Amino acid sequence: MKQKNISEFARRISKGSDFGEPTELIPAATVILLRDADGGVETLMLRKNSKIAFGGMWVFPGGRIDDDDGSPEDEMEHRARIAAAREAMEEASVEVAPAEMTWISHWTPPAMGNRRFNTWFFATSAPRGEVTIDDGEITESQWVTGSEALAQHAAGDIELAPPTYVTLSLLARYTCVADAMASLEPMKPRHYVTKIVASGDDLVAMWEGDVGYESGDAQMSGVRHRLVMSKDGFELDESGAV
Repeated sequence: MKQKNISEFARRISKGSDFGEPTELIPAATVILLRDADGGVETLMLRKNSKIAFGGMWVFPGGRIDDDDGSPEDEMEHRARIAAAREAMEEASVEVAPAEMTWISHWTPPAMGNRRFNTWFFATSAPRGEVTIDDGEITESQWVTGSEALAQHAAGDIELAPPTYVTLSLLARYTCVADAMASLEPMKPRHYVTKIVASGDDLVAMWEGDVGYESGDAQMSGVRHRLVMSKDGFELDESGAV
């Protein structure tokens, strides 16, 4: 969702507008490629063609899980790894090994909208070599630290989806790839089942553990595990969260 549309969407939620029946979830996967740089840990980000889903947004390499990514008998995590590796090659000509990826999170979108991607997020060290974008689905690329990408978003220079924003906030904590992977590898994947509510002109994405998650009340006092989205920017609030 574009930031300029947030206030209107919040008003529609507040009025109880009917967004229709939620569409079926589309399995998808993405891979966060990490490399060391003078400014810290950089990740490869790609800009989506404005004419496709999430058009114009900056994302990690990834896409839907195809029928031929593994076999129907395989576990979905295995198929997601294959899909993430395939997408990295197709979108950016980067070859990564599915088995060497670390599963860090899984994202389920809110029960609204007509394109709902149920997405596995993986992280891995980036191989050496040049990035070559496909100039079809992808129109631009950049290697950027988490902090730099968040600053670009705050300045209005790039558009980010909430899962990408939250993941970049996590990456911004690390100073080198070795430390990042040493921290991420033993962690259990975090599952984000998103609930979106309105708070005035703002949208609030909440996840399990937030005091207002079950009730949908963003004004309740207590532990926060949420992303506040306004026309002026995003703010991740994990105050009190474990």
